[in-house]
Amino acid sequence: MTKHGNIAARIKVIFVLVFFVAIWLARQMYNVQIERHDELLTKAKHTYTTHTTLHGKRGQIYDKNGHLLVGNIPVKVITADPTILKDKTDRKEIAKKLAKYFRKKLGLSKERATRIYKELQHPTRINDKGVEVKDQWMLIARDVDFMLACQMEEELKKYKLNKAIIFTEQNKRHYPKQELLANVLGFTNSIDDKDIGMGGLERRLNISMSSQESQSQTETTRMGIPLSYGLSEAANIKNGNNVYLTIEEPIQAIVEEELDKLMEKWKPRAAYAVMADPYTGNILAMAQRPTFNPNDRSTYTPERYRNRITEDTFEPGSTMKPIAISRAIDDQLVTPDTRFDCEKGYWYYGGARLKDSHENDILSVAEIIQTSSNIGTAKIALKMGNDRLYDTLTRFGFTERTGIPLKNETKGLLRPLKKWYKITPTRVCIGQSINTSPLQLVRGYCALANHGILPELRLVDRIEDPNTGEIGEVPIGPRRNLYKNSRTHKKMIDMMKLVTQEGGTATNVAIDGYYVAGKTGTSQKYITGQGYSQSKFFATFIGFVPADNPKFVLLVTADEPKKSHYGGTVAGPTFKSIAEKTLKYYNVQPDYYRTEIK
Repeated sequence: MTKHGNIAARIKVIFVLVFFVAIWLARQMYNVQIERHDELLTKAKHTYTTHTTLHGKRGQIYDKNGHLLVGNIPVKVITADPTILKDKTDRKEIAKKLAKYFRKKLGLSKERATRIYKELQHPTRINDKGVEVKDQWMLIARDVDFMLACQMEEELKKYKLNKAIIFTEQNKRHYPKQELLANVLGFTNSIDDKDIGMGGLERRLNISMSSQESQSQTETTRMGIPLSYGLSEAANIKNGNNVYLTIEEPIQAIVEEELDKLMEKWKPRAAYAVMADPYTGNILAMAQRPTFNPNDRSTYTPERYRNRITEDTFEPGSTMKPIAISRAIDDQLVTPDTRFDCEKGYWYYGGARLKDSHENDILSVAEIIQTSSNIGTAKIALKMGNDRLYDTLTRFGFTERTGIPLKNETKGLLRPLKKWYKITPTRVCIGQSINTSPLQLVRGYCALANHGILPELRLVDRIEDPNTGEIGEVPIGPRRNLYKNSRTHKKMIDMMKLVTQEGGTATNVAIDGYYVAGKTGTSQKYITGQGYSQSKFFATFIGFVPADNPKFVLLVTADEPKKSHYGGTVAGPTFKSIAEKTLKYYNVQPDYYRTEIK
């Protein structure tokens, strides 16, 4: 073969090889670009995109008229990715500067700053399998003030210390009115960067107020820095529902202010007040002391954040008398003028003594309510009989929940009829041997105020979907008519008015221009294993104004007040102050003017 022939043969071989290589490359390119396109694109995206879980805003809580009670404020979470600092010398110097900077700006402790310094230098952790791996996430601080965080972000850029620091915007639960209504509203905890209700309405309505998660996808550089021109996708975020309560903030503020004054004057262990609309069952205000500030974690103690008004029970004392007597009036067993011998203040029945605070002789039913005679009420109860008395208490709701949407509400405690002793009816009718919650008592008095119609109590008025603007009204619950006789209502109101008039037990509760219907309650605390205490009492006043056309029912109770323990003395003045201010707020016209009764 000639020299030119060899060259030609070699060229042919090379051509064939190149041809087959080209075919192989084309096949590989087809495989990569067409057949495995989706698979490889997905893998590639993982190397140059970041995925972040986004949360919408948690639903806000308003009073009935749209005043904000619970909202969200923007804050920032500061985290670090120490693995971005590649050079060990550079990492040590930057870690030192950052630790010093964060301690100064965020007020961190020396121990916390030292820990940040060490973790920035050694970005590793031991995984579940016991293997040391790189740790790309490190928490610096949560809930940092938004403006402060923005300032820090700019300063770190200026000092060229921002390589490993990440600022993420979030929403923080905020209670702008601080202690106002705190025990009803409750609080949240941040779990996995999401607010979860832990108490009160925050817990009860947690699902409704929670937002839905979505995923964002952003193209980044190899260093993790987002590209302004790259892909950026985020699913629509759905915010949680907004809740509007039946509470009216101005009235709530009045109640809390007056409750603080009661605490200061009488130094009780605890105190609470509840106001409700007797026609709808709407809770207008609801407060207790001690309380807490949901914005300040240092105030979170079980003694402060527990809702006493729904969870606690107490023996209501003489406030139970109008409820028991109303059945005797309705069944026409007695009239307001029916008279009973009150035994000059001392009476033995069933082997036990019952006494009055005054040496009463013969009293009418109206006078029994006016002077709060235990003996007179007990004799009315005996006339009613055990079955009728027990039925009355259960029909008034003292063995059931009130309908309020708060967890852990008590049903109260009333001994089953078959376990009653001979003296039980003489004690239950005067508010002993029965435990009720403040809400149950308020609900019962709503029936006394509204022609014997017992409502379900309401705390939530409506719920709004902020994504669509749709509003769902929370319906008024079923009501129970307790009276058979249409004249019972007026008879009871007229007798209860006497309590605040001359000769009554709460003349200091009288409000100029308005008739007040109510009842005092002074009940000894029962100490397990010791019996009734001679030094610890509940002091209560509950009633409604104006008596003949009530605007509200109001309960005020002090638990273990000092210096005095009588309901009219301790709770009565607070009832009067709250009622006077509320009547002015509602611009309720007086029942009479001073000149008309002279």
